[in-house]
Amino acid sequence: MVLTTDQKGAIAEAAIACAAIKLGVGVFKPLSDGERYDLILDLRPQLVRVQCKTAVRRGSVLAIPCYSARRSPRGFLKRLYSSAEIDAIAAYCADLDRCFFIPFDEIPGRTCLQLRLSPARNGQRSGVNWGDDFAFDARLTALLGP
Repeated sequence: MVLTTDQKGAIAEAAIACAAIKLGVGVFKPLSDGERYDLILDLRPQLVRVQCKTAVRRGSVLAIPCYSARRSPRGFLKRLYSSAEIDAIAAYCADLDRCFFIPFDEIPGRTCLQLRLSPARNGQRSGVNWGDDFAFDARLTALLGP
């Protein structure tokens, strides 16, 4: 069965909400559409506006889009996020059944964030974003207040 992008997004959002709830994090959803974030996480006392994304696995790398896209009469429109709109991106990879949390300060100006799951064959380590460094559980636990 081939899923639509809307279905994949709904699965990612549900998986991210479930992972947060399992950590004891309050999860809230806006009552109306039109906001740039999908969920609000209560990290006590901080509220974090989170845009949920589907992470696509390409070998040992995950690709996480850092923009929204839609069709318009003028064609396909891509729009980057700003710190005035979101505080973080959370991504779910169905292939791994795993969530990742990326604070906004890691993504300004990027259209895509790539997370490496295993070392590169050429041995490159400099400038690599390691998936484990963005593990959802570890990142949220570190941010979660009393």
